[in-house]
Amino acid sequence: MQTTGPHLMRAYARQPVSFVRGNGARLWDDQGVEYLDAIAGVAVTSLGHAHPEIAAVIAEQAGALLHTSNVFRIDWQEQLGERLCALTGMESAFFCNSGAEANETALKLARLHAHRRQVARPQILVMGNAFHGRTLATLAATDNAANQQGFGPLLPGFLRAPYGDISAVRQAAEQSPDIVAVLIESVQGEGGIRVASAEYLRELRALCDQRDWLLMLDEIQAGMGRTGAWFGYAHAGISPDVVTLAKALGNGFPIGACLARGIAADLFSPGQHGSTFGGNPLACRVACTVLDIMARDRMPERAMVLGARLLVGLRKALAGHPHVLAIRGLGLMVGIELDRPCKELVGRALAEQRLLITVTRDTVIRLLPPFVCDERQIDDIVVRVTRLLSSDLVDCEVWSVPAQPMDITV
Repeated sequence: MQTTGPHLMRAYARQPVSFVRGNGARLWDDQGVEYLDAIAGVAVTSLGHAHPEIAAVIAEQAGALLHTSNVFRIDWQEQLGERLCALTGMESAFFCNSGAEANETALKLARLHAHRRQVARPQILVMGNAFHGRTLATLAATDNAANQQGFGPLLPGFLRAPYGDISAVRQAAEQSPDIVAVLIESVQGEGGIRVASAEYLRELRALCDQRDWLLMLDEIQAGMGRTGAWFGYAHAGISPDVVTLAKALGNGFPIGACLARGIAADLFSPGQHGSTFGGNPLACRVACTVLDIMARDRMPERAMVLGARLLVGLRKALAGHPHVLAIRGLGLMVGIELDRPCKELVGRALAEQRLLITVTRDTVIRLLPPFVCDERQIDDIVVRVTRLLSSDLVDCEVWSVPAQPMDITV
């Protein structure tokens, strides 16, 4: 790690590499060294770097119109809203600039839902291990003490249940009559690549119907085809009341969206929410182009096929590895859990293997390759990760903790 430049706030511990060019799943640093990208800007550049169609659209729209404000109609925004609602089964959309803002919008919808129900002290049920953002509200919804440290007192109004435990949700319902909504990720990305079962999500949907709760799905990392379906909740065959999107929606251009249906679709009235830049013509045209490419090239299906190849390859290559506890994932969203903290592997992967990875929850290697990878590149990710975990440094004294049996979850 190295510190940032002298005139930037020290919000990040950056790797000592600066990338200047990209193409598909490949990146080049300022020394001309080539790297393989297995993280896609943390699930952002799912269509790869420097996609020619997206680059052309950005240039054309930038030369025509960037921004007018939401005081006026924006044709590209209306087109994008219609297309996303058709994909999700939602009825209305609000556009912003990031995933955190999309989740803030969802949380405000939950509070308005409570107001209509005349619930004076509403509670929103969130899950253990969750990550929903770094604003004050989304930080309170997140379950990570390290992220929250120093920012208390946290915003009240959140209850927590273990992820995947429907009995705990039912218990919370009995004990807390002021719950008005559930906010959950279909796959916990920052939480270590943990997949909610279809049965669990279906039972959550039924419980929300019984209790008049909003079911709000955070699809910011798992959405836009990454799990092998357009949205992670689709594997369960359910329809949420609210869906939040960002990351891959703009393939690197900042855009977020909060979609709603039913009673949640008509909660806002003019003046209750807004965004200066959200939904501007450039962002929405880029997102429409992303949808075009993903649909035309059947990218969700491609993510499922390549993800299965990645999981099988890792299973074979790392079978019996003494420090691997679990390999789990869905589509091109894969986690390798080790038996101890391993954040140093991010820097080592760059230096030794010319591979971009991240480590989340201290012990999980997270892989989120772009959908445009070919089979050779997927196999190459397996080879480089295997070499990383088989190097002499991995076998040194610091890694000598006895391993538990490996659990493979697909």
